[in-house]
Amino acid sequence: MGDEWAGSDDEIARAALASSPNAIVALDRDQSVLVWNAAAERMFGWSADELLGRRAPIVPDELGAEHNAVLERVRTGEPVSLRTKRLHADGRVLDLRVDISALHLGSAVAGYVCAYHPARADEMAEHRMARRARLVARLTDVVGDINSDLELSAVLDRISASLTELTGADAGGFVLIEGERLRLVSTYELPEAIRDTTTDLRTSLVDKLLRTGKTVMLESHGLDDLVWAKLKGLHTIALGLAAVGGRPYGALYALFARRNPGHLELELLELLAGHAGIAVGNAVAYQEAVRQRAHERAVFDASADGIAVLDQDGLVVRWNPAAEELTALPADSVIGGPPPFPLPKAGEKGTFQLDNGRWLDVVSAQIEETGEVVVDFRDVTAAKELEEAKDLFLATTSHELRTPITIVRGFASTLDSRWDDMSDPARRSAVHTIAERARSLGVLMDHLLLGARAGADELKVRIEEFDLGERIVAATLGLPELSDRHRVEVDVPEGLPYVLGDALATDILLGQLLENAFKYSPKGGLISVAAWPEDDNVVVVVDDEGVGIAPPDRERIFERFVQVDSGDRRRFGGVGLGLYIVRSLARAQGGDVSAHPRPGGGTRMRLVLRGSSTIGSDTPMR
Repeated sequence: MGDEWAGSDDEIARAALASSPNAIVALDRDQSVLVWNAAAERMFGWSADELLGRRAPIVPDELGAEHNAVLERVRTGEPVSLRTKRLHADGRVLDLRVDISALHLGSAVAGYVCAYHPARADEMAEHRMARRARLVARLTDVVGDINSDLELSAVLDRISASLTELTGADAGGFVLIEGERLRLVSTYELPEAIRDTTTDLRTSLVDKLLRTGKTVMLESHGLDDLVWAKLKGLHTIALGLAAVGGRPYGALYALFARRNPGHLELELLELLAGHAGIAVGNAVAYQEAVRQRAHERAVFDASADGIAVLDQDGLVVRWNPAAEELTALPADSVIGGPPPFPLPKAGEKGTFQLDNGRWLDVVSAQIEETGEVVVDFRDVTAAKELEEAKDLFLATTSHELRTPITIVRGFASTLDSRWDDMSDPARRSAVHTIAERARSLGVLMDHLLLGARAGADELKVRIEEFDLGERIVAATLGLPELSDRHRVEVDVPEGLPYVLGDALATDILLGQLLENAFKYSPKGGLISVAAWPEDDNVVVVVDDEGVGIAPPDRERIFERFVQVDSGDRRRFGGVGLGLYIVRSLARAQGGDVSAHPRPGGGTRMRLVLRGSSTIGSDTPMR
């Protein structure tokens, strides 16, 4: 000890007592207070002036016997530590732990020294130790988990995620040192948009950490200008250096917005940063070793085309995932055998159909160095089906156009050449026929135009509130008079909610559904229309007792140009656009339409439109 402290033992002792965080109380053998330090004043509420030379009234009456027994044990034996109760000046009972030892003057026991501290402090210390033990054990698991993956990006993401778990940080990130720049390569609980952000190393916290020669650092100032400020409420950053091969490789950032990091958090950050350097080093070495193979494998596996490699004997030795998907044949069932389709000559293209119905375009090329053959093939089924559908569409459209045009031309010619010879009723009948056929031509042209617009995603609809019940009534008005073989029932409840959509588009949609119901129930029967609210939507169903739709075709009928061949539906003609237009108009309004079997036979078309909070009119709907 330096000379400046010589001869000042009493002063040092007083300073030590005054600075102690624990309440120190010294008693003489009669239990009068000899020492009552500042911590005792704060703990018990009595000042030293009030108690020096007096018995301290801090022992509850019911614990007096225990207190005396403890003092006697201390006087004749070893120090005692126990958890007990003491009284505050305001009457509160304090839960404390006290360490009591004998006060020796020479060889004699002159009294007792009691050191008090809150029992909760013991519990907190035990809690801290237990928490540290748990976190260190968890760190071991985390390190094992990180080292189990050799993919660098996955390792870095796991490190960032583990960082927040171990330190209690609100977010985390990892930056790479790339020469004079830093690049953010991994984030956790931060906006994805900041990933790959770069900054100058010389103006960064990493540079500051490197200049200190330490491995961890806390920073709470000047954070607003950093990219980490994207974390709302950020007040502290803990930084840990990760080294690979003894050289700084990057840094871990632990970001705190809701709590403050302590010594334990810094210790765990430092340990994790050290292990992170090892894990990153392993991942970098592994990636370098497999880079070339990974590139080749990525091209092979990621190709949207099916790729097969055949050996010199024409047997499959490699079969990529796209090949499995296109042919529905797993690799293990193909490898070792010939490909499941003929091979065109090198440099030529062949088109073949598989047993599962798919069409493939196939090309092949030979590798001169090894004698192997690489086969590339792609699915052209959709193009084939579209080509066939267009051919059918053209043939059907020609037929649909030819019939009314022939009739119009015939009646017009008759009127032109025999006008004076025809009676007035005959002339009117001919003109009526021409008008009807012209109307059907107009409907056909409208369908073609709507179909073209829907196919090009050019359908324009207005989204506004309108009374769907009113539109249903208008669409079904007069239907009973159209056919003496059909009965029409309409069930729309009063107060049906308004819907959001386009009233005109819905008129077209309802008209097509009703036309189909009549068209595909040629023997007559009941046509029923009903509507009701369901959740936040309004549902409309159109039922018929007609020929029905086979289960496999209940989705296909909504595709362009599709003419269902099964059952009796194909004989009713049409260009295959009606239901395609219906679904396009429904979905353009935020709704949908679907086909279902009607209980008892026939078809149920179900239309769903978004409901509005507005209640419909009270007009009767039956």
